Amino acid sequence: MAYTLAEIVARFGGRVLGDAQLEITQVATLELADSSQISFLTNSRYRAQLADTKAGALILGEADAQATALPRIISANPYAYFAKVSALLNPLPAIVPGVHPSAVIGAGALIDPTASVAAMAVVGAGAIVGAHSVIGEGSFIGDNVVVGRHVRLYPRVVIYHDCVIGDNLIAHSGVVIGADGFGIAMDEGRWIKIPQIGRVVIGNDVEIGANTTIDRGALDDTVIEEGVKLDNQIQIAHNVRVGAHTAIAGCVGIAGSTTIGKYCQIGGSAGILGHLKITDNVVIASFTLIGKSISEAGSYAAIFPFGKTEDWRKNAVHLRHLDEMAKRIKILEQKLLKQESLKGNS
Repeated sequence: MAYTLAEIVARFGGRVLGDAQLEITQVATLELADSSQISFLTNSRYRAQLADTKAGALILGEADAQATALPRIISANPYAYFAKVSALLNPLPAIVPGVHPSAVIGAGALIDPTASVAAMAVVGAGAIVGAHSVIGEGSFIGDNVVVGRHVRLYPRVVIYHDCVIGDNLIAHSGVVIGADGFGIAMDEGRWIKIPQIGRVVIGNDVEIGANTTIDRGALDDTVIEEGVKLDNQIQIAHNVRVGAHTAIAGCVGIAGSTTIGKYCQIGGSAGILGHLKITDNVVIASFTLIGKSISEAGSYAAIFPFGKTEDWRKNAVHLRHLDEMAKRIKILEQKLLKQESLKGNS
């Protein structure tokens, strides 16, 4: 598959400088690209690599339009443009409609004729699988689950009963949607289980990375709104709501009944405690622990910098005494204010 620069621009906009009829077959990095491939530059720190690249063409911003003589597409957002070109040159495998003979289909399940159900997959009773969707090998769709159109479940995805999946979902291997939330109550020295009777409801155009888990609601639903992008190994607890177009990196944990706003960005291994509200357009740095609600958009971080072990241990000792030190400082401030007052009156 090959496209000329002119054909690419006709699809995605931008403008061509140089040979618009140059054919491109693949995307690649500046270091490894060859003459049939296209690369991109978004960071000026790597501008020097333009002189050595063997790429046939480049995707550049306006600021770098004259930084090379190679054929190039000029775009206001080179990284997003690169993503579109990469998707064009690397389409998903074509769907082969039909149900594999080894798949198990429950009573009353409705599978669109254009959908594909692979070997050893299970589609529960009363479930619905929409047009052009793919249920990968060994995946499990529970009873009464609704799967939208153009959904792609990679092998061994599990969706528990009654959950609702929007159009264009991509769920990678190991994803579990709708397992019970962690609901337990102490009774006479023993934990008893609280039934989790809500669902998981997922909007359109969501992607979920490998081994990410989204728990069903205890009473109300857990909701993932449209356009959300979830990395690998994320835990989303019961009754969480994640706002539209929020992106969450790997190993984040979100405790129950927390609401994340729209267009938020949450860095890897961040932790968010339960029953909080995070407003729209919040950026949370990696490894940050959020212990209270955030009502103002902006960037938040709470990362203790690493250092040599002996220095860290000394600082850790001081941290343990911060409250005591704060009280002592307050007493000293009061004494100083009193002394200044006495001097002023003398």
